[in-house]
Amino acid sequence: MDRRSFTLGSLGLAAGLAAPLPGLAQSAAYQGPNVVLVRFGGGVRRAETIDEAATWAPYLRHELAPRGTFIPDLRIDKLEGVNTSHAEGTLNLLTGRYLAYRELSEFLNDRLEPTEPTLFEYLRRSFDIPSHQVLLINGEDRPQEEFFTFGAGDHFGVEYRSEMLSLHRYKLYRTAMQLAEGTLPEDQLLAVAEERAALLTKDPRGATPDPSPEVQAFWARWRQDSGDTGLKNPRGDRLLTELATRAMADLKPRFLMVNYQDPDYVHWGNPSHYTRAIRVIDEGLQRLVSMADADPFYRDNTIFVITPDCGRDANPLAEVPFQHHFNSRSAHEVWAVIFGPGIGKGVIDRPVDQSAIAPTIAAAMGFAANRAEGQAIEGVFL
Repeated sequence: MDRRSFTLGSLGLAAGLAAPLPGLAQSAAYQGPNVVLVRFGGGVRRAETIDEAATWAPYLRHELAPRGTFIPDLRIDKLEGVNTSHAEGTLNLLTGRYLAYRELSEFLNDRLEPTEPTLFEYLRRSFDIPSHQVLLINGEDRPQEEFFTFGAGDHFGVEYRSEMLSLHRYKLYRTAMQLAEGTLPEDQLLAVAEERAALLTKDPRGATPDPSPEVQAFWARWRQDSGDTGLKNPRGDRLLTELATRAMADLKPRFLMVNYQDPDYVHWGNPSHYTRAIRVIDEGLQRLVSMADADPFYRDNTIFVITPDCGRDANPLAEVPFQHHFNSRSAHEVWAVIFGPGIGKGVIDRPVDQSAIAPTIAAAMGFAANRAEGQAIEGVFL
């Protein structure tokens, strides 16, 4: 019997996985810590991130890891059908399960939809938290991850979604405003209408809800600062840091996930794309943590969970020795850093499964991730 079968059986979950979840308290005010989940994304190897001497993320390794629990051996299970890639790894983190997704369309590659509850849904079903305080911040080059705010199936769904901050969502807001204002010349309005129609096709479910009034106001301020050209705002992972820090200032999210992604540009073959992107994420982390340390809403009441979506190949004989699609051993080997109030300090010197991240966050915030197949990481909490 493999680890996954044993876990499901020992927890008594196997017989009930297809049954609807029992009702949870829906009106309790949330009193727990804020959580910032940082996907150190785009696939990174341990060598360039947590090796003390060789790291390109010195703030992460030398400043943040000693502030809490450092897990140098987090592993993605080698189950049949499990891919070491970005969308899959992110959904592993959000659901606490492997293979908890389905293809949105046979015609759209890498467009996955969660089939099990996400942390967003668990949290908002358990507590009375408005949607604008549960946020997912996504990169412009990974539109397929716009669909991770809620999942399909017999669980909570769109009413308990997170809201999304991304360049894609801003463009939806901007085009709607431009059409409503009607001040552009007719040919430009036609171009805006065509742009908006193309943006709307990105969601095959047709279920993208309108943003809340609070997020609408956020985008109005963003538009005032950045304009309509797209030439003023930062790009890549620097954009995600800007969106995240502004959201922390304006929207005060209780749960914030930031999906960094730029290390994946190494697929173009230039190692400096990869190492520079790691440094950019490290600089972003410094801004996020510094802001949390300075803001009374977050100071002494915020847990950070920092972990990759997947690893990368370490084969020096490969033409581009930074792949992650071959299920090599190093693509399954990642890490995590967790720190904040109630979190112990030290190193967990044993292997920990990636499916444990979601139930650990759930335990920290005071709800149960009923369908996660992992368990909260022993030794993390004081």
